[in-house]
Parts: sequence; C-alpha cells; structure tokens
Amino acid sequence: MRTSILDRLASGDLIIGDGAFGTMLQGVGLPAGTMPEAWTLEKPDAVQAVHELYVEAGADYVTTNTFGASAPRLADGGLGGRVAELNRRAVELARAAAAGRAWVAGSVGPTGQLMEPYGPLSVERAEEIYAEQVVALAEAGVDQFVIETHHDADEACAAVRMARRHTDLPIFCTFAFNKRGRTMMGLRPAEAAHRVAEEGGNVVGANCGDGPDAVAAALEAFRAATELPLLAKANAGIPQVSGEATVWDVSAVDMATHARRFVDLGARIIGGCCGTTPAHIAALVGALR
Repeated sequence: MRTSILDRLASGDLIIGDGAFGTMLQGVGLPAGTMPEAWTLEKPDAVQAVHELYVEAGADYVTTNTFGASAPRLADGGLGGRVAELNRRAVELARAAAAGRAWVAGSVGPTGQLMEPYGPLSVERAEEIYAEQVVALAEAGVDQFVIETHHDADEACAAVRMARRHTDLPIFCTFAFNKRGRTMMGLRPAEAAHRVAEEGGNVVGANCGDGPDAVAAALEAFRAATELPLLAKANAGIPQVSGEATVWDVSAVDMATHARRFVDLGARIIGGCCGTTPAHIAALVGALR
C-alpha cells in the first residue's frame, strides 16, 4: 500500500483501523499481570495471528504491539534494555501480517510515569524516552505513528515532537476522555487538539476512556476546535467481571451503530479499543463501506 494514509484522508476516504490488542491476547492465554509486549518475543505467532485477523476483517491499518514498549514500561515488566529489539520485532510481525494489504502503525503509549510537578518525569526525560522508541519503530519500517491513550498534553506532545523531529511519517495522537469531557489529568479536547497541531501532528482524536458516549462527546468538542482529521477508537463499553470472565457490553452490531454517529460527528478514522475484536472491525467495514 504505497499511497500515504494522509493522501487517502485528503481525498475524502474513510479509514478503518484495527481493534484491541491486549484484550485479544488475554483471550488466547496472556496471563493477568503479564504485559502484552512480552509476547512479541515469547509468542510471536500469537501476536502475528491477531494482526492477521484484523487484516482479514478489513482494517486499513494494524497497530504494532508496542503500546508499552518504552524504556520505563519495559523495565517495569522485566524487559529493560530491550526497546530497540522489541519494537523492531513487533514491526516485523505486523508487516508480515499486513502483507501489503494494510498500513502498519507504530503504537506509542504513555510511559506510566506522571509528568512534573505531579511526578518524576521531566519533559527532557520524556523526549529521551520517546525518541528511543519512535526511532526504533521508524527504522523497522512503520508507515505512521499512533501516539495513543494519553492523558497529559505535555507527555503526549513530547512523543509527537520526537516523532516529528526524527521522521517525516504521519502522526496520529489520541487521548482518553471521561464522560465529563476531560482526561485523567483534566485535559479537554480543544486544548489537546491545539497542542497536537502546534507540534506537527496530523490527526487528533479519542480512544478508550469511558466508552462510545465519551468518544462521541470528545469528537463534538474536537470538531469545534480544529481542522485536523479526527480519529475515534472507542472501547467495547465498560468491562464487567462475570465469574472468571471479563464481559464487554458493546456488541459488534452496537459498535457499528456508534461508528455511524462518529462519522456524523466528523471522524475520518474509525476503529476499536479495549474489548473490541475482529468481529467489531468487520461490522464497522460492513456499516461504513
């Protein structure tokens, strides 16, 4: 797929992203408390298989299993010192699954540390952490970055800034909002959009958070504040524990209904977050194409 995803957006196309990754791996045996990124090295076939399911469902891009593949989070998970190795391998698996049928997006999540003055993470250290990861992803061959599930504008923008400084790849940046229209750190969509645009991001949006209604509310606020293309990847509702199973209350059919609403609110990239499956993505494809 040689056409840039930004060219597709500029032509008016709707882009379908993939769905959840961590919860998919949990469904095939990832133990509680084990970081999904560990399976990139320990069970690569399982990781590639999830990507393949999303490609078969019709996703236009798959997202690497690197959400937590920054130095601090890997160190917390017992994988310290393996940032380049793990990010490179994750891209290899995603590219093998995509097989030219889908773009590969490099996932970059929060470091797990709070920014100063609320925690120990300085802007300078955040930039060092993110530079290491985005360079590894770019050198391995991602087509774009998805800097996702962020709560703090300073941290997210450190990642955007490093991706823009070290590459010329498209940059998506998404935040997790609650039903009151704020992130955990009190950030509102309008400020998030302004900051991302200022740092050279190409797409802004909402993912995860408090479910589809929270994503819809964020899209309304984004639409009023920015000309950037909008991305929506809602989770499958709020998880409930039933016995030993975790149950999500938004079905694939429900998600397709929400997706139509997201498009009406201006979203040009639609996918799924926690609890969504290839069935959810196939439903989006069926509803939106």
